[in-house]
Parts: sequence; structure tokens; C-alpha cells
Amino acid sequence: MNDTPGWASPGSSPSEGRDPGASAPADRPGPDQPAHPADQPGEQPAGPGAKWSKEQPPPGQWSAPTGQAAPDQTPPPPPPGPGWGAPPPGGPAGGHGAPGPGHPGGYGTPGPYGGWGGGWGGPPPAAKPGVIPLRPLGVGEILDGAVSTMRTYWRTVLGIALTVAVLTETVVVLLQGLVLDDTTTGTLDDPSATLDELTRALTDAMLGLGVVSLITLIGTVVATALLTTVTSRAVLGRPVTTGEAWRDARPRVLPLFGLILLLLLITAAILAVGFVPGTLLTVTVGGGPGVALTVLGVLAATVLCLWLMIRFSLASPALMLEKQGVKKALTRSVKLVRGSWWRVFGIQLLAMIITNLVASIIVIPFTFLAAALGSDGLSGFVNGTGTQGWTFLVITGIGAVIGSMITLPITAGVTVLLYIDQRIRREALDLELARAAGVQGPGPGAPGTTPGG
Repeated sequence: MNDTPGWASPGSSPSEGRDPGASAPADRPGPDQPAHPADQPGEQPAGPGAKWSKEQPPPGQWSAPTGQAAPDQTPPPPPPGPGWGAPPPGGPAGGHGAPGPGHPGGYGTPGPYGGWGGGWGGPPPAAKPGVIPLRPLGVGEILDGAVSTMRTYWRTVLGIALTVAVLTETVVVLLQGLVLDDTTTGTLDDPSATLDELTRALTDAMLGLGVVSLITLIGTVVATALLTTVTSRAVLGRPVTTGEAWRDARPRVLPLFGLILLLLLITAAILAVGFVPGTLLTVTVGGGPGVALTVLGVLAATVLCLWLMIRFSLASPALMLEKQGVKKALTRSVKLVRGSWWRVFGIQLLAMIITNLVASIIVIPFTFLAAALGSDGLSGFVNGTGTQGWTFLVITGIGAVIGSMITLPITAGVTVLLYIDQRIRREALDLELARAAGVQGPGPGAPGTTPGG
């Protein structure tokens, strides 16, 4: 191996085939050796013209001139590069994998600063221009990013959520007070009602529930579209007003509504396929087989619907942010979720549990307050004999508005951040986001960085 400084690897001998303990190089003629021919390359002629002294220093004490390495010594390691710290000590005693004598940090042991070896700092931190670091995210970081978006851009986020929730709940309260009144409910609960009365009451109830569901769906779609735009800007650290969010999201509202409507139709069709055969068997044959088939069919249809809904759960942000059509958005969601179904399901389930818990904490006190201020008081509400007058509907509607104002941004934010996380893991979207945010590269000097994980 070449003995030029910088070529020899740490821990290797200075040259191959040479004994470090020899008092002189093997190619130097000693006093008992005959002189070699002078024209042999690499050898010195013996005699008065030789430049070798008869008295040589003891082994192991060779010193080389400045910038040169002695034949029997390992060349000194090169100076450490900027930013990486000093490399761990090597040498014959320590080598690459074990620390040398007097040096407690090797490649495989933690050093005094928590990095690799005695000074290696580990991977550089990821850039964080906005609410999340630009790297694969953990569950806590996704939830924290959704909450941070709502907290950082609270004027825009809460303004959108409050507007949508107020409009939605106003329509719902009016429909419940005017269509689904106590007369309709009493007719459905009256065992002595005629068939015409039951049919009319059931028609009114179905119509009212359908309109309420449609209004709620429209409000959810609009809120999701606007909050998706806000969250995508928050990842880059760029604020956005409600007007800017509406201008960006307006062309995508109708396709998003079509996407959600299509998903609802798919769910209804699957549930119908699982429910109808058992019902027909129960009507025609009767007995236990029909009931068992109905239960089994509904259970299988529910599992299939859940599996499909998770696979299509990232279609909404794909449609909004990638400007895709409905079919392409569904395909993109399937591609991003493939291989990560359980992870996506767990994060979505956790977000749903958290949002429902928060909504319940807010809505339940308003419900008891509305019951207490109603005509029949708490006793009628607890016994189920109280009537749902306008006081009850208005107060519970206020509680629903406050709950939706908090839960809508969290739900939309988690979905968008989960979509971004899956694209970072599969398509290296973090590099594109860093360029879009104007981040030159990760490192301690980058603004808003956080340690990588």
C-alpha cells in the first residue's frame, strides 16, 4: 500500500510486508550482507559513498520531516472537516469498531455529546419553515401540526369554521323546529296512529333528515376545502386570509362535493348489498336463517366499507392540492395508502376519538342547560317525556356551533398532514416543500429547524 499520508486507512500497518520492529529497512544492506548491484532500483551501493550511518536510532523512534510520514509510523489522521466534529480515535488498539486506549468513544458507543463516537453529531436537523418539520412525521407531530395551524392562524381558521358552523346549524335548527316538530315525533311514537298518519309523519321525518344531512354535507365540504388550503400554506409558513383561501379553493368545491357524494353512494350501495339478501330471506322464509344472513351481510358490508373509506381517505387533499379529477384523486389515495392501511386507520381513528371527545365535552353542558331551561326541566329530559322547543334547539345549536368550530379544523388538518406525510415517505415531497419555502438546506443555521427523528 502506498505510504503517502492520506492513503493509509486507520489501524493498518504503514506498509505491507515490512516488520515494524526491524532496526533498519529491509532493503538497506547491513554489515553482514553483501552489497547488491548499484544499478538495482531502490538500493544503495555499499562503501564509502553510502549515506547510511552505522549507528541507527532504536526502533520505533523514527521521525519524518514536516509533511512526510516515517516508514514505520502510521501517518497522522487528517484534520476534521467543518461541521462533523472530530472522528473517533482509531489506531491498532482501537480500530474502526472499538475505542483506543484512553478514548472512551468509538464508532459504536455514544460520546459525551450524545452523538456517534466522541464528537460525531448524528444527522442534521430537518428544516421547519411552518407547522411541521420537513421529514417523515410521527403521530404526535401530525396531531400537533393540526393544532398548531389552528393556533397560529386562528383568525383565518376559526373564522372559516365559525362561519360554516353558524350557517349549517341555523338551517338544521330551523328544519328541526319547523319540520321535525313534536307532532311528527309523537305520531311516530303513537301505537294507535293510522297508516296514513304514520306515512305522512315518516315522509316528513325522512325529508327533514335528508335536508339536514345535505346541508351538513355542504358545510363540511366547504370547510374542508378552505381549511385544506390554509393547512397547505401553514406547512410552508405562509399565512393566508379567508378571501385568498376561498379564491384558491372555489374551483375545487364542486369536484370535492362530487367526490364526497360518490363515496356516500358507494357506502350506501355496499350496505344495501349486504342488507337486502338477508331481509328478503327473512320475509320469504322467516326464522333464524334470514336473521343470521342479515347480520352476517351487514357485518361484512361494514368491514368492506371501512376498508374502502380508509383507502380513499386521502382523496380529498389529493383533489384539492394536486388539482386532480375525482377518479384520479381516488387512484392517488389508493396509491398513497397502499402498504400503510393500518397506520392511516390508526391515525384517523385517534383523531376521530379526540375530536368526538372534545365535541362531547362542549356539547353536553349546553344540552343539560337547554333541558334545564326548557318547559319540562331536567326531569322531563332525563325521563324522555320533555318536548324539544325552540329554547332547547337554540341552546343546543349554540353548543354544536362551538364544538364544530374547534373540531372541523383538527379533522381537516390531520387529513391534510397525513397526506403530506405519506407523500414525503413515498415521493420525497419534503425536498419540493423545502424549495417552495425557500429553505436552502437542513442544518442548525436554518431558521425554524427542529431535531430530526
